[in-house]
Amino acid sequence: MKTQKRDKSERAYSKGYKNGISGRSKEICPHDELDQRQAWLTGWREGWSDHVDGYTGIACIQRSRQHCF
Repeated sequence: MKTQKRDKSERAYSKGYKNGISGRSKEICPHDELDQRQAWLTGWREGWSDHVDGYTGIACIQRSRQHCF
């Protein structure tokens, strides 16, 4: 049985979160399409907030799974 691809917005959010938690700049957002860009930036903001709050390691992984759509 084939696995279904995730929604593009969900993937954008997840990648944005990973960039935010890593402390990277939001200026590197690779999306031009409005919906995907918005999802990426939303993920980045939440990831950045977790980065500033000091979430690392297992806590980071658990929080990133909670943020998935």
